[in-house]
Amino acid sequence: MTRGERVYVALGSNMGDRAAHLAHARERLARLPATRLLAASRVEETAPIGPVTQGPYLNQMVLLETGLEPAELLGQLHAIELERGRVRRERWGPRTLDLDIVRWDGRAVQNPDLTIPHPELSNRDFWLREIADLDTEPSPRD
Repeated sequence: MTRGERVYVALGSNMGDRAAHLAHARERLARLPATRLLAASRVEETAPIGPVTQGPYLNQMVLLETGLEPAELLGQLHAIELERGRVRRERWGPRTLDLDIVRWDGRAVQNPDLTIPHPELSNRDFWLREIADLDTEPSPRD
């Protein structure tokens, strides 16, 4: 693979076997075309965000190097979510797996389907911690 761009992708789950959903996502992300999984942050449990009553989330951030374009990567993320039974019913609702492009080094995207950097980045302290974890600890983690 030729050198790609560095992308931070958030993984989250609060339904079913949360750890297994995150593990599946890491494994699938590592096998995407023109993509390498460079590192993964610690997994942490967080309270849900938003007005819907639901259980806590397991969250993790991964750092990818990819030659995919943003829309292509987003399509791949949605396909991985579907593999784990993700159903988009309500905003801020519970989910088996949620994959978000949080930051794409050197790129900004603003369209109806995708905004990079993610508009909630500054509001989610756990994402900021996880990015900092990746920036200081570049080895892969499970």
